[in-house]
Amino acid sequence: MLVASSGSSSILIIYVVVFAALYFFYLRPRSRRQKAQRQDSKKVDVGQRAQTIGGFVGTVVKNDGQFITLRTEAGVELDFIPSAIARRFDPVVPESTDDEHPTEGDAK
Repeated sequence: MLVASSGSSSILIIYVVVFAALYFFYLRPRSRRQKAQRQDSKKVDVGQRAQTIGGFVGTVVKNDGQFITLRTEAGVELDFIPSAIARRFDPVVPESTDDEHPTEGDAK
């Protein structure tokens, strides 16, 4: 005799509701924020440094919408399509430690 258990179906419904809440309140907003950050990091203006998807780094000298022109330190200019720009290139400046600069109390 087959008897359907109402307890197992209610547990399944609870799992579905919990997953749906997790998706709508955590996963979906998180992916939207990440997508917006990626789009924002690809927007470069003239004078900013940019990195291409191939790893090329240069300064933006022209952005006409169809092409973005990057100039290297050696003065070579190359045109890239906007989708080839991976991100703005903002190099991290290392912070100095106290060991590098002695204070007055350290000098004898």
